[in-house]
Amino acid sequence: MEKRMLFLFNPTAGKGKIKAHLWEIVDIFNKGGYEVIIHATQCSRDAYEQVKIYEDQVDLIVCSGGDGTLDEVVTGLVEKNSNTPVGYLPAGSTNDFANSLFMPRDIVEMARNIMEEVPYCCDIGKFNESTFVYVAAFGLFTEVSYATDQELKNTLGHLAYLLEGLKSLVDIKAYHMKISSDELTVEDDFIYGMITNSRSVGGFRNLTGKNVDMDDGLFEVTLIARPRNPLELNEIVTALVTATDNTELVHTFKTSHLNIETEETVAWTLDGEFGGNVRDAEIRIMRKGLNLYLRSTKKRKNIEEKENE
Repeated sequence: MEKRMLFLFNPTAGKGKIKAHLWEIVDIFNKGGYEVIIHATQCSRDAYEQVKIYEDQVDLIVCSGGDGTLDEVVTGLVEKNSNTPVGYLPAGSTNDFANSLFMPRDIVEMARNIMEEVPYCCDIGKFNESTFVYVAAFGLFTEVSYATDQELKNTLGHLAYLLEGLKSLVDIKAYHMKISSDELTVEDDFIYGMITNSRSVGGFRNLTGKNVDMDDGLFEVTLIARPRNPLELNEIVTALVTATDNTELVHTFKTSHLNIETEETVAWTLDGEFGGNVRDAEIRIMRKGLNLYLRSTKKRKNIEEKENE
């Protein structure tokens, strides 16, 4: 019996590069034995809605777009408690998740890899009742990714995020928070925080530390306290750039579960999209909650070992 696939793609992501390869990719899927249902997303949350309609009618869901598109697909699957496997063709402007898993940049090659049907069970996260794939963040720069115009992202890439972020440096907002976990409890005024399961954030590698395993049941947590003067700001930048633990202003640790209490509502982003304004947050890992089809484990492990040397 022929297998069925739902193929969702964002036609505007990454300068619309999927359009030039669309029929070649569909042909690869057909040759792989799939009857393909194709849907171009029309608006925000469209991928999420399509997943909820089709998840029990198909054997595989493939999505192409940025990390936000993948987030919508995963959220839909989690809400339906579905184990339907996922294939991802990264076509956004940053593609942190794809870079973290060393996916090829060539989306046609990635389509072929998906047809190998090699499963990789990856951790994902829960933020209160919401789902995220690789990062939940607040504070400085976090509004940039969802506030930056898509056309500007396509034209300037990572530079767009930096240009928008620089506008907020004039007045750095800090939030008084208490962060509690089994590994660490800390209370301070924080300008930035990220809870990640990723080797790349905002297009920058190593911000989350080294030896990151995306299926180990642990988040990498980074919290940055408010600097009181330019010297302390420089201290923070140096610690982040060199990935060294030489300042009390940056807290880094691993955990599977943490609670965050704040005195005011805080805007969060989940996978680069607006995640809501909340006062208190419970963030927990969903161990191996995403069933991905990637290239063979042996090839990927070889790349990971070289990356961590």
